[in-house]
Amino acid sequence: MQLTGAQIVIECLKEQGVDTVFGYPGGAILNVYDELYKHSGEIRHILTSHEQGAAHAADGYARATGKVGVCLATSGPGATNLVTGIATAYMDSIPIVAITCNVGVSLLGKDSFQEIDITGITQPITKHNYIVKDVNKLADTIRKAFIIAKKGRPGPVLIDIPKDVTANKTDYKRQDVSPVYPSEKIDEADLSNAVKMIEKSKKPYIFIGGGAILANASEELRSFVKKVNAPVTDSLMGKGAFPGTDPLYTGMLGMHGTKTSNYGVSECDLLIVIGARFSDRVTGNAKKFAKNAKILQFDIDEAEMNKNVLISAGVVGDIKVILQRLNEVLEQQNHEEWIEKIMEYKARYPLSYHPSVLTGPYVVEEIYRQTKGDALIVTEVGQHQMWAAQYYKYTEPRTLLTSGGLGTMGYGLGASLGAKIGKPDKTVVNIAGDGCFRMNMNEIATAARYGIPIIQVVINNHVLGMVRQWQTLFYGERYSATVLNDSVDFVKLAEALGASGIRATTQEEFKDAFAKALTLNGPVVIDCQIDSDEKVWPMVAPGAAISEAFDENDLEN
Repeated sequence: MQLTGAQIVIECLKEQGVDTVFGYPGGAILNVYDELYKHSGEIRHILTSHEQGAAHAADGYARATGKVGVCLATSGPGATNLVTGIATAYMDSIPIVAITCNVGVSLLGKDSFQEIDITGITQPITKHNYIVKDVNKLADTIRKAFIIAKKGRPGPVLIDIPKDVTANKTDYKRQDVSPVYPSEKIDEADLSNAVKMIEKSKKPYIFIGGGAILANASEELRSFVKKVNAPVTDSLMGKGAFPGTDPLYTGMLGMHGTKTSNYGVSECDLLIVIGARFSDRVTGNAKKFAKNAKILQFDIDEAEMNKNVLISAGVVGDIKVILQRLNEVLEQQNHEEWIEKIMEYKARYPLSYHPSVLTGPYVVEEIYRQTKGDALIVTEVGQHQMWAAQYYKYTEPRTLLTSGGLGTMGYGLGASLGAKIGKPDKTVVNIAGDGCFRMNMNEIATAARYGIPIIQVVINNHVLGMVRQWQTLFYGERYSATVLNDSVDFVKLAEALGASGIRATTQEEFKDAFAKALTLNGPVVIDCQIDSDEKVWPMVAPGAAISEAFDENDLEN
């Protein structure tokens, strides 16, 4: 069957089971969009307000569903507007396929109108990328892109297609897609060594990262924790892999982790690291990190071994497979005395906040209460992100979607659109600060256009909160460019963009506003006015060890 390149793009997306794509058209990609129009009953296209919103939406769709997210953009600025979203996905190992179109092959390299070397630009932030100059190679390239995005450690792949290639014809034959299974390859000696280390440990601690979620290993992880009989902490990306309601869970680790987790990891004799990459936000001063412990790391990517922190031993392979194998051979362990000590820390160092005024922690806890812990929470980046990590108890994987590695302000709103489309039966809440919301708030218009019922909560302190917190603590209260003292009215803005807008200034007002938002079948923006000097506690100062975590009470003493 003879098809044009544009038709092949659509047929290959159908092969892969793609039901939704996010994008923005332009001249170079018109042929593809013309075919999308003809197949609108099979593939839904969401026209975002900006290409960055499309990349974040594809990312949110992928995180929420575990499938590959797809975004489309035209050449030049359309393609470069995807870059931040692609980099966000790359840093957090999220499988997306970005399809861009470029000027014709004969015009490449001539500074043609809206020409850009997008494969050159995205080479450092993709697992792989392609420019397809021959229509005969197009179908196989798209198929390979989806395999690469999913296989092993996931990540983004970009395919750039010159416009004439989308018009040229070639033979096309449909292919059935084979599932991508995790590799069963595990070094037996490494596995045996891991068992011995666990059995010798008197004070083990388990640290969970995003790799456990990407590997769909939650069930195996829960069994492993019971067998090891150890306290559990996680990274921002690992939330939900192990239930936040479990008695053995002690809260997040690192810069804004709990004192319990930070002290416990600093005192343990074995740190078992499952699918985490030792981000500097977790380790603090890497030379002082878990200095009393042997470190045993499980990861799919061998390059992560000894990259940021020197480990004692490691097992390379799929996390799900590693845990399955360990659960088969590991004898039941008992560390009741060690767990009792950690539980004493947990009782002594609870998270706390002002009980009667509207604060970020109250907002997050009220969202948890009203959603009964069953919402899909998306965040932007900053103080509100940390409060969402600290005060919402995640019991299932893929229920906190947030930019961990790149820390992308403006991520959450687009991601929440993708998440809601991927999980239509879930309540989806995007928690933002006012600074982040300004970045891509035009995507509220997208939500309104398609009637996507997301709840956008803006924790509005009229400053860039996390930067101001650092300026207060470490920069002598010199608030350079962090005060947002203008007259932007988010309620009026929401209404102007076609959504509902509600303002809350007290706990009772927020409680009523969120309850109302849950009943409205459309996008809602809740503007929560909080104090400009609200802070995230605990905190580890830059360059300090995580054992030096401090809070407001420590500053007063």
